[in-house]
Amino acid sequence: MVTITTTMSTKQGTLIVVVGPTGSGKSALAVRLAQHYHAPIVSTDSRQLFRNMAIGTAQPTADELAAATHYFIADRDVDDSFNCGKYEVESLALLSELFTKHRYVVAVGGSGLYVQALCEGMDALPEADEALRAELNTRLKSEGIESLVEQLSKLDPKYAAQVDVHNPARVMRALEVCLMTGRPYSEQRSGRHVERPFNIIKVATDLPRDVLYERINRRVDMMVEQGLVDEARALYPKRHLNALQTVGYREMFDYFDGKTTLDEAIELIKRNSRRYAKRQLTWFRRDDSTGWYSPDDFDAIVGHIDSFSR
Repeated sequence: MVTITTTMSTKQGTLIVVVGPTGSGKSALAVRLAQHYHAPIVSTDSRQLFRNMAIGTAQPTADELAAATHYFIADRDVDDSFNCGKYEVESLALLSELFTKHRYVVAVGGSGLYVQALCEGMDALPEADEALRAELNTRLKSEGIESLVEQLSKLDPKYAAQVDVHNPARVMRALEVCLMTGRPYSEQRSGRHVERPFNIIKVATDLPRDVLYERINRRVDMMVEQGLVDEARALYPKRHLNALQTVGYREMFDYFDGKTTLDEAIELIKRNSRRYAKRQLTWFRRDDSTGWYSPDDFDAIVGHIDSFSR
């Protein structure tokens, strides 16, 4: 848990971190906060930073991008290798520069590990072994994710019980660390919190579950209307890349492969997006330093932020 100190003047500035489940209005809230505090926005979304994925990752709209300066949005190719560790290094270097010009910076996104990397730091785990990674990828294609999850359950039942089994990259990375070190991945995640040279205030967008799910369903329909099928088809030749192991694209790739109809793929995107939102809520609610608010309750959110930054 990040501790909010009262000695605000001793730090570089204040990072306002906006988190919450997919479809809950984080981006719009971040823009309003950025305008209110005359601040730039740093994305903590692990997929929005890639080009040519604007629709499927719900990147900020043209109006939102024009309303505030954004970073880590569509600034690298989908082929580029990127992870939490690299994000931590790049984002901290960026914040060090931004805080020389701004008292506040807004960070927004729903990728829990990226938020953790930015606010608390990541554990020093071994670098990927290319031969082992290739072997695991081969097994993934031939045996399916279930085989990898089964092995992970034997080597690290604690982490296997909490990992997103629909995210092959997470499963493979945990299994890779177990096999390389001979120790459970969960034991090597120390949970250490590195103190940052800036203050951190977290707020989360909170909606009734039925309202959130309806918003998610509508957003998926809107994505399809905006051209999700064509966007996914253009990315299909690169479907093996980690960046594309993502809700919205996986289901479309199955449709292209003839495994489902288009209507079935759309319904699966809605279902899997709702499940992802549920996992996000579980992740973010673990941090009791976060203030939860309706995204429309702007005055209360500003009051919460100001109560720590006076």
